[in-house]
Amino acid sequence: MLKLIIGNKAYSSWSMRGWLAVRQSGLAFEEVVVPLYDAAWDARKTAPDLMPSSGKVPTLWDGEVAVWESLAIVDFLADKVGRDLFWPADAAARGLARSISAEMHAGYAALRREHSMNVRRRYPPGEVSPEVAADLARIASLWAEARDRFGAGGDYLFGAFSAADIMFAPIVSRITTYALPVPEQAAGYCAAILAQPFVAEWLADAEREPWVIEKFERPTALS
Repeated sequence: MLKLIIGNKAYSSWSMRGWLAVRQSGLAFEEVVVPLYDAAWDARKTAPDLMPSSGKVPTLWDGEVAVWESLAIVDFLADKVGRDLFWPADAAARGLARSISAEMHAGYAALRREHSMNVRRRYPPGEVSPEVAADLARIASLWAEARDRFGAGGDYLFGAFSAADIMFAPIVSRITTYALPVPEQAAGYCAAILAQPFVAEWLADAEREPWVIEKFERPTALS
C-alpha cells in the first residue's frame, strides 16, 4: 500500500496537492501527518522516510520508491492508474492543463508570500499589493481560458476534476481565506472546488487538527 507523508492540513499547500492527487488516483494509502515547524521538526525531517526529499512534504512512498514534489506525484500516479484520471484526453486541452499546472508549481511568489495558506480562517477584505493583484489577474485569466475552451460538461477547469484543479486548489483556499478580489467566473470556480468531495474532506480534517502555527495566523480572523 502507498504511504503519503504530509504536513499540517490547515497550512501545507503542497501537502494538499499531493493528498488530492492520491485521492484522485483511487489507490489505497496510509496517511502520515507530521506537524511542521514544531520543536521536533529539525530532527524529524532527517528521518529515513523524509530524508530522500530533504524533509519536503508531501513525500509519497510506493514500497521502496520515494516520490516528492506535487507534479512528480501526479505523474507517478498517472503512470500507475491511467493518465485520463489526471489529464484531459484532447491534445490542446492537455497542453494547456500541463502548462498552467507547471506555471502554478513555479509561479505566483507574491501571492504565496503575502497570503500563506490557512484553511481554518476567514479574514475581511484588505489591501492587495500590486504584485498579488497581478498574480490574481493572471490566475483568473488562465481559469477563464480553460473554462471557456475546455470546461463544458463539468464544473472544473477542463470539465472533469483533474490535475490542474488539484494544483490550483490551495490558491482557491487562499482566495477564500483572505477574501481576495476575483471576477465572478473565478468566484464560481472557487465555489465548485470548495464543494468537491476530496477538497471538502481535506478542509474538514483541517478543522479538527490540534496544531496552531503562529507565524501563519493573523489577529483579525473571523470565526
